[in-house]
Parts: sequence; C-alpha cells; structure tokens
Amino acid sequence: MDTTTPVAPGFDARFIADLGAKASQAQDVNINLESLKDAGLPTQIPAIWDPKNAALISVQAEAEKYRLAPKARRGTAKALTLESFIALVNRHATDQSVVFADTTWTKPSFTAVIDYHPVMPGEGASFGKHRVLYDFPLSEEWKKWVEMDGEPMSQFDFAAFLEDRISDLSSPLDAEKAELERDFATTVANPAELILLSRKLHVTVESKVTNALTLQSGAGQIQWEEEHKGADGKPITVPGLFILNIAPFFMGEKARIPVRLRYRAKTTITWSFHIYRPDVHVTERVRGDLDIVAKKTSKPTFEGAPEMTA
Repeated sequence: MDTTTPVAPGFDARFIADLGAKASQAQDVNINLESLKDAGLPTQIPAIWDPKNAALISVQAEAEKYRLAPKARRGTAKALTLESFIALVNRHATDQSVVFADTTWTKPSFTAVIDYHPVMPGEGASFGKHRVLYDFPLSEEWKKWVEMDGEPMSQFDFAAFLEDRISDLSSPLDAEKAELERDFATTVANPAELILLSRKLHVTVESKVTNALTLQSGAGQIQWEEEHKGADGKPITVPGLFILNIAPFFMGEKARIPVRLRYRAKTTITWSFHIYRPDVHVTERVRGDLDIVAKKTSKPTFEGAPEMTA
C-alpha cells in the first residue's frame, strides 16, 4: 500500500526545502518613516531581519564596523597658544563657524564650533561636534605673583622675590602715574626704587601718647602717634604702588597691572603686595584677545558657551 502524500505538479520537495531555508535566513527589509514627517530623517531606512533571534539588525551599525574613513569631522582639538587656536580655526572653518568666549577671569577659555548651525531658519541644523578649544593656560610668572598675593614676607624674602622677577616690573607711564597717584593718594615706585627699598630699608619706630582731658565733663581721650624714620633719622615715605607688566597667560599679550605695596615695622619689617582688581585686568586681556580672534578669523564671536551636544 502506497502511503506517500501526493505532491502537486511543480511543487516538489526541493522547493519546500528552499522555502524552509529562506525562512531561517536573515533578510533585507526597509522600514518606512514617512509617517513621522520629520525633515531630518530619510523616508525609509534599511535593516536586516534576524529570524533566529526575532530582531532587527541595523545595517548602518554593521557597516560602521568596516568603515575605512570617518563620515564627518568630530572631536575637540586643544590649542596651547592663541596663535595656534587662530591657525586651527582658519584651517577648518566653514561659513557657519563661530567662536564662543568664557570670560570668567579665574578660568577663561575660547571654543570654536566649526560645524555650527546655519544662520537662516529652514536651513536645517548641524551637529556642533567639531570644535577647537583654547583654555588660556596661566603663565608661570602670573601664577607666582598670584600665589604670593597678600602673603607677608620678611625683608630678605621680599628682596629676593623682587630680584628674581625684576623683568616683570615696569616704570609707570606719565598718564598712568598721574591717574594712580590721584586715585590712591600715594606715589608709584619704579623698579629701581622698589629694589633699593626692599634691600636697604631700615626703620625706627617712634611712638608717643597724647592725653587730652576735658575738665568740665571729665571725659578723656588718648591718642597713639607712631612715626617711622629711616637710618638717617628722617621720616620715610614708602611708595604705595608699583606696576606689573606681565602676560597672565602662556605666550599671551602682556597687561599692565597696578599692585599695592604694604609694610609693617615692629621688631622686624614685613612686606606684602596686593594685586589690584586682577579680575578686571584679566577679563580685559581676554576680551582683547577675543577681538584679535575676530579680526584674524573673520568669524562671529560671542561671550558665553555653545549648546551642549549629546
């Protein structure tokens, strides 16, 4: 007795086996995205259907494993000098590139976004992931002055400090001298005077008490008067200011910064200096450098920070 199931003409066992094999193999599929109505997406995307795991596999993800070159410029280059920052911006800049400046005086920075968003609405958007960063590295000279700002020093230590940094000092300009002496009601020392003062100052402190008594009310008042005299016995006048001419940033432009000078004469002489408004002078230098960047790159500049990227 023949128990074989009849097979329709043209539908043999090999055809059935072929169907089974195809059902177990990965297949190319297209996913339609037209319903999303998003101009930033294509109308459809390719994918691979994996029947074994019942999952879609991204064609792009698979292709990226074998990429021979990047499809877009991404990443952040770090410049160590302002000149290098400008050169890198000019090398990569497009019509859409812009420069942002963080003018916070304690940690200023410039960030150029090479692939920034187009200006006109409707022109789409860009990823903003190709950037150039300049962190304004502080100069060693500036870091040393800031480190000792307000710190008391002995006569010997102060003299040694100034001698090691004589090149950072500057004589006041005529207009600068007139303005500072008017505003601070004190004199401005030139470098030679400052060095001589720190080396050879000898102070004798003379104190006396003045006692005033009002007989009617019995109220009294005591005043202490203290006078500082030099080795020759004459009253001395110590300049209250001197000028730093120093680049706050490595390989950057110099800034002229007033510094207040203080001394205390007790059993020994103690010196200290106090940089006047470093925030103002550093911020002015950063803004000046931003003007240089705008001029040499011809790119728009903004004080602030670019948008965060995902």
